[in-house]
Amino acid sequence: MSKVNSRKVAIVGCGFVGSASAFALMESGLFSEMVLIDVSHQKAEGEALDISHGLPFAKPMSIYAGEYKDISDAAIIVVTAGAGQKPGETRLDLVKKNVGIFKSIIPEIAKYNTDGILLIVANPVDILTYAAAKLSGFPENRVFGSGTVLDSARLKYLLGEHLGVDSRSVHAFIIGEHGDSEIAAWSSANVSGIPINSFCEMRGHFNHQASMNAIAESVKNSAYEIINRKGATYYGIAMSVKRICEAIVRDEKSILPVSCIQHDNYGISDIALSMPAIVGRDGVEATVPIELNGQEALALHQSADTLRAVIDSIFEE
Repeated sequence: MSKVNSRKVAIVGCGFVGSASAFALMESGLFSEMVLIDVSHQKAEGEALDISHGLPFAKPMSIYAGEYKDISDAAIIVVTAGAGQKPGETRLDLVKKNVGIFKSIIPEIAKYNTDGILLIVANPVDILTYAAAKLSGFPENRVFGSGTVLDSARLKYLLGEHLGVDSRSVHAFIIGEHGDSEIAAWSSANVSGIPINSFCEMRGHFNHQASMNAIAESVKNSAYEIINRKGATYYGIAMSVKRICEAIVRDEKSILPVSCIQHDNYGISDIALSMPAIVGRDGVEATVPIELNGQEALALHQSADTLRAVIDSIFEE
């Protein structure tokens, strides 16, 4: 990482997610330099100008529209470029379109920067993380996706609302695909160390299975609900990008459910999906083997199989 500037971030793609992420990162104070790249240079210039006008209320920072050569010393390259998810379209419907886009973007990034961290945010994030790892030639620890960081935040938020407690005291993960086959890992969920069912009963909730099913379903459908109402989701994912960048820049070694290529994790290998991982300055340091019950482990394998089928259909062509 010696060849990169730890205070510089690049964002590739200035659509809703890219520009919201740029705004969140400007407000975070984590970086002193941010370059925005988009297929429309004019769009990137507009976003850079708009966000820069808020700098008198934040921390000094250089924000500008650039080209791929400007990312050579970026510590983190956030890739949000890709076609958006339309109403009625699943994340996996997007895959062929966005893998095609990545085949032009990722080699351009790798041409100028081989020492930074590639943070993939575009959807379907698991497939595109796998594609980015293969297309970039970067070490696997330095290519990972936002994965189920947002889904897990949605789960914590809904549990916090359900139980009437601060969502930051809720510890629970969504694992597997960031999408329709995702799994709520209820068997390891807790509120400040108290098993989730015990805490629910303490708060007067006893119908555990029905509540778990309803909350997990609500998490899974969150993006569709938002897209149906306003056309796109971007604030929640922008906050997730900020959180992941914090863990990297500050070398926090935080445990976050990012999407990375698995190596015999619950018997799953050579596929990118989300499992809790230790995230720090060098990217993903290690995956964390959380306890899963038999049903959850089976569902995780089914999620992996869903992703494997898509990867096979894309990469054998």
